[in-house]
Amino acid sequence: MIKASLQKGVALITVMLIVALIAILATQMTARLQLQMQRTTNVGSNQQAYWYAMGAEAFAKGILRKSFEDSEEVTNLEQIWAQGENTFPVDFGEITGEITDLHSCFNLNALRTDNNDENNQNTKKSAARKGFEELLIALNIEGVGNFEAESMADALTDWLDADGSISSAGGAEDNDYAAKEFPYLAANNYLASIGELRVIEHFSVAVINKLKDYACVLPNTNLNKVNVNTIAQDRVEILVGMLGISQNDASQVLSSREDDGFENIDDFFALKELSKAEISAEQKEQFTVKSEYFKLKTTASFNNSYFAMNSVIQVENKNKINVISRRIGRD
Repeated sequence: MIKASLQKGVALITVMLIVALIAILATQMTARLQLQMQRTTNVGSNQQAYWYAMGAEAFAKGILRKSFEDSEEVTNLEQIWAQGENTFPVDFGEITGEITDLHSCFNLNALRTDNNDENNQNTKKSAARKGFEELLIALNIEGVGNFEAESMADALTDWLDADGSISSAGGAEDNDYAAKEFPYLAANNYLASIGELRVIEHFSVAVINKLKDYACVLPNTNLNKVNVNTIAQDRVEILVGMLGISQNDASQVLSSREDDGFENIDDFFALKELSKAEISAEQKEQFTVKSEYFKLKTTASFNNSYFAMNSVIQVENKNKINVISRRIGRD
C-alpha cells in the first residue's frame, strides 16, 4: 500500500515537472515569436521610412526644376528651393526636408592640386589655398593663428593630392598617419564629407565644429565657385577670407544685396566696398551667381521608426537634375 502511494507520488511529481517544462518552453517560444514579429514590424517600418525619404528626394528634384524654369543663370534665396526646413505629415509619420546651396560655402576639395600646381605651390599659393587660410583666421578660433592655419592647409593639401610627397612643413602623408597608435593611410583623393577632417593632421574638434558652418564638400571636384547670392548674412567671414576685405566691408556687401540677388558677378564687384579693394582676377574667379550643387537633408518617420539621409543633387539645367551621392544618417 505504501509502495503504491510512493509510486503515485513520483508519477505526480514527474507529470508536474513535465508540465512545468512545457510551460517554460511555451513561454520562451511565445517570447521569441513576439520578438520576431516585432523585428519584422520594425524592418517594415524602417523600409517605409526609407521610401518616404526617397520620395522627399524626388520631390526636391521637382522643386529645383521649378525653381529654374524662369531663370537658369541666376540662383538666389528668393527661389522656392530656399524656403528652409519644411515638415509634411504623411500616413503614420512625417517627412522633414531642407535644401541648401553647396555654393554658399567654401569647398574644401578646392585645395586639391594637379601635378603642375604641386610643382609650383612652394613659390605661389593658389587663391583657394590663401582663401582657406584667411578663412580659418577670420573665424577667430582660439589657438589658431597664421602658423596653425598654414599647417592645416598643408595637411589638407597632402590629404587631397594624388602623390605621397609632403608638400610643405606642416604637411602629412602616409608615414605620419601610419606611425599613429591606430595607423591608417592618407586618402590622396577628394574628401567625401567634412567629417573626414577628424583624421587629418592638425584639425581639432573645435576647428571642425566652427568650420562646418562655413565650409562644405563638393564631391569629386576642386571647383570653388561661391554664389554671392546665397551666402548667409551671418557668414561674412567667407568674404573676409576669400577677398581679403574687412569684416565691416563684408557686412555692408551682404546687407546691400537685394532679395533676388545680383544678376551677374560684375554687379557684385561694382559695389563700392569691393571696387576700392585690391582684388585679383584669380580671386574674382572664385565667385558666381549660379549654383550647380545642392544638398537635401531629409528625416522621415513611420510608426516610431526614423530614417535620415543627406543627398547631393547636381543641377546641370532644369531638364537634367541628378542625385550624385547619398549618405545615410545625420550630419
